Amino acid sequence: MKLAVGFITYQESSARYLADFLPSLEAALAFLDSGDYQVMVFDNSSSGDRSDAAILEVFSARQARQPLQYQTEGKNLGFSRAYNIMIRSALKMGAEYFFVINPDTLIEPDAIQKLIAALDTDASLASAAPKIRRWDFERKEKTGRLDSAGIILKAGLNFSDLGQGEEDRGRFDRADILGPSGAAALFRLSALAKVAEAGKDNVEVQYFDERFFMYKEDCDLAYRLFLAGYKSRLVPEALIYHDRTAASSGQGLSSAWSDRQRKSRQVRSWSFANQHLLFVKHWKKQNLASRLIIMARILIMFIFSLILEQFLLKSYWSVFKLSGGLTNIK
Repeated sequence: MKLAVGFITYQESSARYLADFLPSLEAALAFLDSGDYQVMVFDNSSSGDRSDAAILEVFSARQARQPLQYQTEGKNLGFSRAYNIMIRSALKMGAEYFFVINPDTLIEPDAIQKLIAALDTDASLASAAPKIRRWDFERKEKTGRLDSAGIILKAGLNFSDLGQGEEDRGRFDRADILGPSGAAALFRLSALAKVAEAGKDNVEVQYFDERFFMYKEDCDLAYRLFLAGYKSRLVPEALIYHDRTAASSGQGLSSAWSDRQRKSRQVRSWSFANQHLLFVKHWKKQNLASRLIIMARILIMFIFSLILEQFLLKSYWSVFKLSGGLTNIK
């Protein structure tokens, strides 16, 4: 099988997007040269809540040759674990590529085809990133503002989405990237298998590190693939639009602070804890300059939380538990 496509649903928070998302996915799949694919959905909703059931069933019925594969455990397992379950299924099917996609997106008809072409023509690539622009869902408007042109890395394990919040004028189209955003990414499954890590009690391997319940798991995976010698490429012609509520809406400190305050405390806590988990997990791989920057960042983050967002202080206990929870921290 050439391609497996996986996305996660979360009750009403994702159900409201499906009427737009699924037709765009269907059109992108119809654009492929062959029907050699499988679409999978993992429902992270609580037991009994099927807000999205009707529209998923309609989509599955239209995929007559390969109906939608639906999975759930009746609770929220988090982004990483849900995707690991789907990736294992894709590997068992013999799929070559796995397409990660958020349901709060619109996919241009030729986007998936162009991402596949990039991996088909360059064996050194473990992943391909589409150019992701902002989608104003409330106004049903595709904008020219960038959401992500891929993940980049600066010293001190400082990961960020390239170009986020800027108008897309093509200046990042040839940029080098570390990997794709978790909102939309095409992975070579053989590369994921080579960087898989041992899970708790070594019972099953993990592709996305499941300690990252949500947020920054894409940064961790991109970095592990990079350390293993793989490359990633931005495919600017592959366009996807994303209604990322946590994305930057502009430039400058005032805009960044406003965006931050719009995020829930849970989102800020996950992001805060997972950035520290990245520091712990990849500390030994850093040179002296990077370690000094990490220490400075940790100090600044602590002072920030102590003065402005004291609820984040609880995250340090989470990091302590998580960093000792697996034995494969290198």
